[in-house]
Amino acid sequence: MPRFSRAELESFRDAEVPDLVGPGLRLLFVGINPGLWTAATKTHFAHPVNRFYPALYAAGITPRPIDPAAGMTDDDRAMMIARGIGITNLVRRATARADELDRAELRTGSARLAGFVAEHRPLVVAVAGITAYRTAFGLPKALAGRQTEGLAGADLWVVPNPSGLNAHETVASLAEAYAAPARAAGLLDV
Repeated sequence: MPRFSRAELESFRDAEVPDLVGPGLRLLFVGINPGLWTAATKTHFAHPVNRFYPALYAAGITPRPIDPAAGMTDDDRAMMIARGIGITNLVRRATARADELDRAELRTGSARLAGFVAEHRPLVVAVAGITAYRTAFGLPKALAGRQTEGLAGADLWVVPNPSGLNAHETVASLAEAYAAPARAAGLLDV
């Protein structure tokens, strides 16, 4: 695992991380925005304490563990794409914390996401983070889980954010939450 100094990480502020997307997209996970570690490694959800990839593996969504802290390997990316899994963000620019984003950025991000979904046509979209979802989509009373309204033709879900800052979630609870949209996308047996 690489070690980054604070100054090295800060140099990635406002950087963008390429979307992970390929043909046959079935399930699109949507983060809030890249963190600095994610930007440094060009790998979504890459911070060492982030539970995203352990939860995917625990749920059976990925057939093997992925350790993204040093950056995804080409084999990791190919496996995700072959499984029909993609990753993007509501806001493209990297920050140290998601609370550095303002309401306007999140609202703009929801419009960008709708266009992305219309272009790539996943079966299911899973937004990771209820607070960001509520702000981005202007739905202050939205609850986690399957949403009644889809997004650009896709089934829409809100799942817990896997960040280490979301301390009440565990790998097991995240795995359970992520399995539901994965089943809806046909990636897991019902």
